[in-house]
Amino acid sequence: MKKTSNEKTVANAKVSYPGFPVIAPEYCNFAYDVVDKWAETDRNKLAMIWLDQEGHEKRYTFYDMSRLSNQAANLLLRLGISRGDRVFLMLPRLPEWWIFSLAMIKLGVVQCPSPTLLTPHDIKYRVRAGKFQMVITDTENAAKFDEIFDDCPSLHSRILVDGERPAWVSYRREISEPLTSPSRRAVKSAELIRTKSTDPMLFLFTSGTSKNPKMVQHNYAYALGHRITAQLWHGLGPNDLHMTISDTGWGKNLWGNFFGQWEVGSCLLIYDIRGKFHANELLPIIEKYDVTSFCAPPTIYRMLTLNDLSRFDFSELRHCTTAGEPIQTETIRLWREGTGIPLREAYGQTETVCMIGTFTGITPRPGSMGVAAPGWEIELHDENGDPVPEGEDGRIAVRISSGRPAGLFDCYVANEQENKSSFIGDFYYTGDRAHRDADGYFWFVGRSDDIIKSSGYRIGPSEVEDALVRHPAVFETGVVGSPDPLRGMRVKAYIVLKPGFEPTETLVREIQNFVKHETAPYKYPREIEFVHDLPKTFSGKIKHDALRRHAETGEMWQEK
Repeated sequence: MKKTSNEKTVANAKVSYPGFPVIAPEYCNFAYDVVDKWAETDRNKLAMIWLDQEGHEKRYTFYDMSRLSNQAANLLLRLGISRGDRVFLMLPRLPEWWIFSLAMIKLGVVQCPSPTLLTPHDIKYRVRAGKFQMVITDTENAAKFDEIFDDCPSLHSRILVDGERPAWVSYRREISEPLTSPSRRAVKSAELIRTKSTDPMLFLFTSGTSKNPKMVQHNYAYALGHRITAQLWHGLGPNDLHMTISDTGWGKNLWGNFFGQWEVGSCLLIYDIRGKFHANELLPIIEKYDVTSFCAPPTIYRMLTLNDLSRFDFSELRHCTTAGEPIQTETIRLWREGTGIPLREAYGQTETVCMIGTFTGITPRPGSMGVAAPGWEIELHDENGDPVPEGEDGRIAVRISSGRPAGLFDCYVANEQENKSSFIGDFYYTGDRAHRDADGYFWFVGRSDDIIKSSGYRIGPSEVEDALVRHPAVFETGVVGSPDPLRGMRVKAYIVLKPGFEPTETLVREIQNFVKHETAPYKYPREIEFVHDLPKTFSGKIKHDALRRHAETGEMWQEK
């Protein structure tokens, strides 16, 4: 394993970034202003390398993406889809996802990327809530939509990207028949479609870690806001090859496989994962393609660190990043020891771009999310909306009185109750809690409704989880409060063990004593339950609400 790092280090978080904050112009359109411009500048500039688990590979230039998205946009126009219409996009990691997404951006159509793991029940809820008129999917998922089609009166069109099916429009047939195929030239109405940065561009459903998913509306400035994500956090430039592990239905895919990366001119490496997946598949791919920047959820990094990382040549890999949930410091240590590269964390939501991050040029502090992004005024408040003292935990609040930063969502669609509880006075409240140190680094505590109040103490689950995974037997864990007649709540840990360890009472006591020495003794889990799996959202976040429900009522989640 060879590695030389160009990571800068500074004494604190006070680093300036020329060209930031991101200021959105009155009119902007990512597809025209970024993808088509790259196509005009360099016809051969590579935009994407796509490969699947069987080793098949395809390469697309920005010119290819520009041309193919024009074809797709003209097809949508022929099918009656135009500016302001709503389309439900549910595809695996196929190039057609990017092609149709760009097509809809060009047309001013509001799209809703969604995970392929959704059930017909999930789909019906989302389609009815969003009043979507069209669905675009593949043969593997088409039957789900056929099942709920009659129960969704707004739906009138269905496109299949990879085959034929009764009552569905075949994308492949439409673009292959020369007499009827949409033109390769620019969208006919392109000169009429000028999208404002404040126009709605996409809907995303929240992952629903503690409540039913909410529908988030983002505007055209959202794409520009992700330049922070790609340039400052991922550390990308026009000669980089970036790989983010994400399903196309997650907000993380927009963070790592689309907007910011193409805005700075990077090439994407898309790995189409189907069926059974082993994280160690990724290591030889990173080596073979000389990936320069890699981003994955904490769960993936935990799995990767179980391998002998020194066997691989990561000499081209310069930046490694992670987000989505807190990553334990033990995983950070193992990754750096194995690769020579520090893991840099960040924080954001479905509702935002990267608003806090360990950006290039600042020293990573293991366990910290990093510092506020340029243009994002972030404060920590108590329950009354007053700033908390340095070092104390408070609610993460984004100031909006001086203008909303590019990348902050518009609203929750048709959900005034959530809008009123999230937008209060001059601030947007994320629903998460953190504390901040003297140098401006933020440290995640947990969701506001996840905080455990025990015997007068306020305990953040992530602090206990971080201590637990440093024990050699613990693979991953979720911590919640469990009812206690004396303390009000007691700390309970659900633990998935590493291979080779057996769940015993002796191990329970050993883990409890270990945590007492790793963190404040009052935080140790007074109750431990060993499980085969933890309940997670589609995006891989631990569902603490399901764990709390089990702790309170005994209701079990469905294990894999």
